[in-house]
Amino acid sequence: MPSIVSVAEAIPVHVLKQDEAMNFARDLFSDSFHDIERLLKAFHNGQIEKRHFAKGLDWFKANKSFAERNQAYIECAVELGTEAIENCLKSNIFLQKEIPYNEIDAIFCISSSGLATPSIEARIMNKLPFSQHTKRIPIWGLGCAGGASGLSRAHEYCLAFPHAKVLVLSIELCSLTFQRNDRSKSNLIGTSLFADGVACALVTGDQADRRSFQKMETVPAIIATQSTMLPGSLDVMGWEVRDEGLFVVFSKDIPTIIASWLKPNVTEFLLQNELAITDLHHFIAHPGGKKVIDAYVQSLQFDPEMTKISLEVLKQYGNMSASTILYVLKRFMEIGQAGEYGLATALGPGFSSEMLLIKWEE
Repeated sequence: MPSIVSVAEAIPVHVLKQDEAMNFARDLFSDSFHDIERLLKAFHNGQIEKRHFAKGLDWFKANKSFAERNQAYIECAVELGTEAIENCLKSNIFLQKEIPYNEIDAIFCISSSGLATPSIEARIMNKLPFSQHTKRIPIWGLGCAGGASGLSRAHEYCLAFPHAKVLVLSIELCSLTFQRNDRSKSNLIGTSLFADGVACALVTGDQADRRSFQKMETVPAIIATQSTMLPGSLDVMGWEVRDEGLFVVFSKDIPTIIASWLKPNVTEFLLQNELAITDLHHFIAHPGGKKVIDAYVQSLQFDPEMTKISLEVLKQYGNMSASTILYVLKRFMEIGQAGEYGLATALGPGFSSEMLLIKWEE
């Protein structure tokens, strides 16, 4: 089966501690909510300590046009995306030798936080020496589910082309969509939660001669995938596109939906692969927020220890939309042992889920 051989991050340089973000939100939103101090508790209840951003805090203190924000997205996405690819193909953790750029057969570029045509991977291919025949598959609009979906689509590509080496590049610069004049509760909660992050994964087919470049004794092979959409749930999560740009849609019902909807999907998916929830060693969850993680535990009746890594990523980086699950996956790849099963899952606009069943193999 196709395997995930390397994962690397490109972490934006600007760091914002949660107390700083809370003070920024207090100044901005205090005139809009009479109970602002109660609402600001979300900044600490979410257990996020710091987040990383493509721009410093002062950049957000002045109004920016949609064009200005999107141009910043393009520039930062190319810079950080280039760094993530370089880190992935030169990883000292996962690779015993560098992978030449011209050996990459396809790039799946995942993003929902900005617009670019030519797309971001095309711009990166003008900076790094990829083959001019490398296939480009930009995927937009999957939000937090995008990283898991990108891995699933790369899996399918490598099933069709078993010699292939494929990159899944996730670029989410959520902060650059920030709307200063949106005084909605959704925007306030989003200000407490979302962050910027970029990551890249290398997925290879069965016949890609992994042993010549793979450093780890075992890597996660993708056994199966499942995409599921909940009908009639378009208003749960996403963007509302207006003249000023992208406005966040973020329903308070998300944890409740997860608690009731996720377990039947997971159970059915595992049953199709002759497994049960108790057979899982690792739960590679996109940490959408503390309440989302709690809903995972409640729904699937996991030991809370199963979500420890996801919570640590949330604590140190916040919700980086599609990129977050790749940060979580990287940490699991450093500890996985042969024969262990893992379930990777993320939820996004639609309202939808993407799941991957993986098994560590030599």
